[in-house]
Amino acid sequence: MSDLLIRGADHLLTMDDQRRELGGADVLVRGGEIVDIGPDLRADVPVIEASGCLVTPGLVNTHHHLYQSLTRAVPGGQDALLFGWLQALYPIWARFTPEHMFTSAQVGLAELALSGCTLSSDHLYLFPNGVRLEDTIHAAADLGIRFQPTRGSMSIGVSKGGLPPDVLVEAEAAILEDCIRVIDAFHDARPASMCRVGVAPCSPFSVSRDLMREAALLARDKGVMLHTHLAENDEDIAYSLEKFGCRPGQYAQELGWVGRDVWHAHCVKLDSSEIALFAETGTGVAHCPCSNCRLGSGIAPVRALRDAGVPLGLGVDGSASNDAGNLVAEARQAMLLQRVASGADAMSAREALEIATRGGAEVLGRPECGRIAVGARADIAIWDISGIEAAGSWDPAALLLAGPTTVRDLIVEGRQIVRDGQVVTLDMGRLVTRQNRMARDLRDAL
Repeated sequence: MSDLLIRGADHLLTMDDQRRELGGADVLVRGGEIVDIGPDLRADVPVIEASGCLVTPGLVNTHHHLYQSLTRAVPGGQDALLFGWLQALYPIWARFTPEHMFTSAQVGLAELALSGCTLSSDHLYLFPNGVRLEDTIHAAADLGIRFQPTRGSMSIGVSKGGLPPDVLVEAEAAILEDCIRVIDAFHDARPASMCRVGVAPCSPFSVSRDLMREAALLARDKGVMLHTHLAENDEDIAYSLEKFGCRPGQYAQELGWVGRDVWHAHCVKLDSSEIALFAETGTGVAHCPCSNCRLGSGIAPVRALRDAGVPLGLGVDGSASNDAGNLVAEARQAMLLQRVASGADAMSAREALEIATRGGAEVLGRPECGRIAVGARADIAIWDISGIEAAGSWDPAALLLAGPTTVRDLIVEGRQIVRDGQVVTLDMGRLVTRQNRMARDLRDAL
């Protein structure tokens, strides 16, 4: 079903170019595209009643490591900083198989869907034991969520001065060859695309200059986007200064890693010159507030990034550093942290929700998503605001101040994948049981 009518929403928060908010409005969808918005629409299509609900665009997740949903709350990494956290988890991740990747991706994506997410990126940068990027692509397709997987990589192991163990690194020629393979096999550039592939070396401390440079050339030749981690914490800055003799933003610029086809995760420690560079070049940022808190990385300069015009979206980051994947809760955290840093008027609930919707769509190069407008794709979240979470609220659109954190219904490309608060495209009971069994087996093998 890609034709439907959403009828009688109490409040419709469009995030369109005029930022319209409508009461009692309907949304008509045909062929996965929004074709009309307004009161009292009529069509011979299935109807979803939205009385008592807030309707918003589907949320967009711009940074994740889905496989990490199998390693939540690992004791050895619970209280570690970034580098120590990675070193505690690398030996566990080295045991992963294609089945681990598929199952953990479905769990992570289903969790996102329940929090209103209709489009998610993923950064998979380790490929042990026959793992391939399509393990996650197939997982997303089964769920029905719009997906932007990136073929990550690590090429410098501990024996050559890098951070990851040698068993998890790959030869650079093989990395580039596999990037070409997955792009040719799975990338779909059409506006209605359910899968677009990106190229994503893991980080400046786990790949060489040559790979960063060659990856950028390859991605631009193929017309796909680029993604990596950058300026996540003080250790990251110190490493860049020591190894490269410059700050991360300058390093990215020297290697061709700026532009509207690039987005960087975290950017907690960007300085004013780097913010200006990103604004000038249209380089995007994935802000991951819960992960930044969890790992003690700091508070990203979100207000400065927004004011400078840097494209900005939200990311839940990996489930081992969050340790959750609730995107609407991530938006609330982003709003609250900016208020802690800069005052109660630093970010409104509407602005934070805008970052989580059309902001993320802009970062991922998907202007047809992240808004409810005629001609946009029908990616829509329906929130029941008649319950206890919003009881007494004077402003139904202030979802991040008073409202549910789980959707009632979720529509992706006109197809319903969450109904009455339940994922309907997967057997969630079996999925959770399988994930828990895998986690126990990994723990027992240590």
